[in-house]
Amino acid sequence: MAETVTQLLRERTDDDNLAITYDDMQWSWRQYIAAAERAAAAVLTLTDRSRPPHVGVLLGNTPDMLIALAAGALGGYVTVGLNNTRRGEGLAADIVRADCQILITDAEHRPLLAGLNLSGVRVLDTSSPEWATLLADAGELVPLSEPTAMDTFMLIFTSGTSGNPKPVQFAHMMIPFAGPVLADKYDVGPGDVCYLSMPLFHSAALMGGYCVALCGGAAIAPAKFSASTFLDDIRRYRATYMNYVGKPLAYILATEERSDDADNPLRVAFGNEATDRDINEFSRRFACTVWDGFGSTELAIIITREPGTPEGSIGKGFSNVAVYNSDTLTECPRAEFDENGALTNAEDAIGELVNIEGAGMFMGYYNDADATSERIRHGMYWSGDLAYKDADDWIYLAGRTGDWMRVDGENLAAGPIERNLLRIPELNRVAVYAVPDEHVGDAVMAAVVLQDDAKLTPESFAEQLAAQPDLSPKAWPRFVRIEDDLPTTATNKILKRELKKDGPTSTGGTLWVRDARSRDYRVVTTSAAV
Repeated sequence: MAETVTQLLRERTDDDNLAITYDDMQWSWRQYIAAAERAAAAVLTLTDRSRPPHVGVLLGNTPDMLIALAAGALGGYVTVGLNNTRRGEGLAADIVRADCQILITDAEHRPLLAGLNLSGVRVLDTSSPEWATLLADAGELVPLSEPTAMDTFMLIFTSGTSGNPKPVQFAHMMIPFAGPVLADKYDVGPGDVCYLSMPLFHSAALMGGYCVALCGGAAIAPAKFSASTFLDDIRRYRATYMNYVGKPLAYILATEERSDDADNPLRVAFGNEATDRDINEFSRRFACTVWDGFGSTELAIIITREPGTPEGSIGKGFSNVAVYNSDTLTECPRAEFDENGALTNAEDAIGELVNIEGAGMFMGYYNDADATSERIRHGMYWSGDLAYKDADDWIYLAGRTGDWMRVDGENLAAGPIERNLLRIPELNRVAVYAVPDEHVGDAVMAAVVLQDDAKLTPESFAEQLAAQPDLSPKAWPRFVRIEDDLPTTATNKILKRELKKDGPTSTGGTLWVRDARSRDYRVVTTSAAV
């Protein structure tokens, strides 16, 4: 049984089934692996064996990216997935931090490197004559090493929602660990097409998409995510499976619904961080099954939805997943609710999601012992995610550890408030966060995006909040910022730190303000501070 990506690829060396479909081009698995072997041989002619064998890839979701991933595995070197939404010194810092000695890019992304100090980094452009010559002159592949299960397949940077991105050591074993389970569960094999529009430099696309195609022998349709072209792509590529992370389902659902949306080949959408409403609506509208779970880039905590998962819950964790108080190092008491379903013991029940048995599948951050130690403390892995468990072990997210708010002497978490706001049908995306109260503590602020063509008045918003008996009056947002879009990471996670920088303002949309202890909202001049 295969234990590495290298072994999985070699098993498909003589496979003539479709592997890649992109625009009007197609590759069989045999052709895909042959192309990857040529690329690996070309890269190894330039590799300095005295330096870490790290090859950065600054590419989009294209055949070149898929070839680069396979080349690293077949060539026995480490591929570094570089975030193609990073810019300037941040991008340069990532390249240097990961010890890239070679950087593969293309004509689209090459301009991002202009003016950066990349001394000691050899840049290769796949659209250039130099790359074509390197491929033509490459001899038979002699791998640098034969990877083992625990060797690093890729360095994958965290999303950076709570600080600078850090490179996670992603082991070879992760692909053969996850792939067969998902391919079997969703019956994905030759003849199926996996639509991969989530960035292939991140673990979500690898663990939710690439591994399924590789282990099942299905085809891959790499794409750049676009809500407006999503359905056309699904139909054009005859895609039967897709993966997502973050808010893509919400983006797609914000587009105009058409009577024939369900006329498509998609069977399964698998991902994480979708809301209950989006899961149900996407399934209905596109006539497919949506499976949502929870996991981080570090892959130390795994939570899956099961039949009967209550509204608002992300499911149940493996037996090693618990919610702990980071001060007392003890497990938090179970959540208690009043007759309206409101959480009554938030300060006690909400804690940090941990793996009580250790690091799980987290291999540590590359060359960053301090950051690794921050994650692994007291023999446990600390995720940085706030959550609570009910009496039946269902887990509910409450935000990140920085999402606590102190409002009128009471601790509130952002996650439950966001779930309340998303019950309002006019709202498509929501972010709740703290801004300074004018007197003491915090005030609750919400940045929201409306559904396409939806209309929402301050009066209707207040009425819909008042109709929710499980929403504490203290949790009503003092400030509501209505925007066309919200800042996100490359993996569609909302960047609250960017919103917090603006404080109680709107950056071009509309701002509503509610006076303390009032339930009425008034409109404030666009971009005005309060």
